[in-house]
Amino acid sequence: MEAEAAPGWRPSTRRWRRALEDRRVLAPLLIAPAVIFMALVVGVPFGWAIYLSFTDAIGGSLSGHWIGLHNFTSVWQDDNFRRAIRNTLIFTFASQAIVVVGASVLSAFLVRDFRGKWFIRFLVVLPWAAPVVLSTITWLWILDSLYSVANWTLTKLHLEHALIWLLGVTHVETQAQAPLQWLGRPNLALVAITLVQAWRILPFAVVIFIAGRASIPNEVEDAATIDGATGLKKLWYIDVPLQLPIALVAVLFGIVFTAGDFAVVYILTQGGPFNSTQVLPTWAFQIGINSGSLGEGAAISLYLFPFLILVTIGMLFFARPVQVT
Repeated sequence: MEAEAAPGWRPSTRRWRRALEDRRVLAPLLIAPAVIFMALVVGVPFGWAIYLSFTDAIGGSLSGHWIGLHNFTSVWQDDNFRRAIRNTLIFTFASQAIVVVGASVLSAFLVRDFRGKWFIRFLVVLPWAAPVVLSTITWLWILDSLYSVANWTLTKLHLEHALIWLLGVTHVETQAQAPLQWLGRPNLALVAITLVQAWRILPFAVVIFIAGRASIPNEVEDAATIDGATGLKKLWYIDVPLQLPIALVAVLFGIVFTAGDFAVVYILTQGGPFNSTQVLPTWAFQIGINSGSLGEGAAISLYLFPFLILVTIGMLFFARPVQVT
């Protein structure tokens, strides 16, 4: 029986193997789970948000009456919404500027050989690996008004007054020698959430910058050494220009991550004080979930979509193989 079954079984198995080895069959099979996952986890909620944005749906209901573009136009009459757009732009681009400068300096330092380099690299990558909620709660204690490690450090280094002058902080707390209210003053709170977000995104940019340095030929490094280009001069005239395409990719990824970030702002300030640090994700949550206006909240969240589309197009344009000649 086995001898009779074998001839009929082997050709069928070979046909299946040939089909699986065919790129036109194998590629869709491999990518199908990711496509299905993205369609269910991202596509369905996104499509439902688009539908809700054109309705007057409220909390407790996933449907409503069709009202067209009313939600998109009415939110512009709200000062908090306009402030959220402004804060989103400041929060996003200011944090990425800090990330680019910090990643350039750290990557130049971490590619060198020195004792304990693995430990320094571990500390740099730790903010990216740690859970965002846990790390942000840690910053909540660091910036606490009574037990602030940041205020204690600034006081010991005699930098508190310089920071007050730099940020233009003028309030009765500083006159009475009270600690700085990092999360209780509008300007300081915006600075705080920007710095914490930059701290979170920095490891990702550092890894990309280090990978970019690996693509620079050794001949360029040798020529720079012979010409006497060292330190900041080498960083500015050689490293930064050669890594610019890769740096743009890191920045574009960082913009996508930061513009849609919700956790840092919500955990640190919840949009306060007095809605002064609201960004589009937190304001959409405030209106759509806390206030129960699902349609209006969905419309607010969708204002990020055109901005992120432009960033994504730019990311795809610059994410090309770069050869240094």
